[in-house]
Amino acid sequence: MSIGVALSTLEHDRPEHLLRDADVALYRAKAQGKARHAVFDTSMDAQALERLELETDLRHAARRGELLVHYQPIVDLVTGRVCEVEALIRWLHPVRGMIPPLQFIPLAEETGLIIPIGRWILAEACRQTRRWQEELPTVPPLTLSVNISARQLQHPTLIEEIAEVLAETGLDPSTLRLEITESVVMEDAESTSEMLLKLKRLGIELAIDDFGTGYSSLSYLHRFPFDAVKIDRSFVTQIGTSMRDATIIRAIVALAKSLQLSLTAEGIESTEQLRELRDLGCNRGQGYLLSKPEPPEAIPALLAVRHEGQLAAAMLRPIA
Repeated sequence: MSIGVALSTLEHDRPEHLLRDADVALYRAKAQGKARHAVFDTSMDAQALERLELETDLRHAARRGELLVHYQPIVDLVTGRVCEVEALIRWLHPVRGMIPPLQFIPLAEETGLIIPIGRWILAEACRQTRRWQEELPTVPPLTLSVNISARQLQHPTLIEEIAEVLAETGLDPSTLRLEITESVVMEDAESTSEMLLKLKRLGIELAIDDFGTGYSSLSYLHRFPFDAVKIDRSFVTQIGTSMRDATIIRAIVALAKSLQLSLTAEGIESTEQLRELRDLGCNRGQGYLLSKPEPPEAIPALLAVRHEGQLAAAMLRPIA
């Protein structure tokens, strides 16, 4: 539990003001992590006003067409072909410009705006991916990955909403992969397990994201119906400098293979990391070395190269 504290003074002792200040301090405490406390100071007023303005703008962003979906390719590290795209939200504010997701996603989570925004992202990405599958058919067809937050996973109508989106867009459920962070899975194992089983009944795939950063265990991974594991970028960035992280990746690879799970490494930024991951047995990769997140109009060119089988040479030439 987090706590916000406001102290009264001779000049500042009205109950409604103290309650407001304590609420501002509570928001600061929550932003610092779980089970924290913060004492109000006047500098927080400006930050609270900034947050209020951002929240107001976010409530209207989707209606105004300010929210965008970009797609980051996920590449088969053996062939170099794009096999999957991850949908990532962007907010192009008319005044502030491009606002980083880390600045507004936590706000959306806290206010509950993540529910309508998350549904919009899912529908938009499914519709776009279905269009790509029809225009550039491949075997197997392109897979779409979409992140599901803790708030969404707890929402009572999540299953119905996903089923509706799949029906509306015509996307084959087997080509949709939902990514759920490891910390969310571990927070409430019982209810999470039940929800994941319901999602699996829709025919979609499930991936555990940021794997290795929490309290991973073989028993948990075996218990939940996951199809894929994503290795957190914090391990990938240390490749070549940390034997410990290489050992952890090797163990995750062995674990995934033993459970017949697909494995994706996030945050690949150098040819050394790419080479090492391939040598360790990781079969999929994602990161700026391979491709940055792109707007939808830039994706067909990448998919066309994939279809022609030419991306492998382009991607793997640096480490040949």
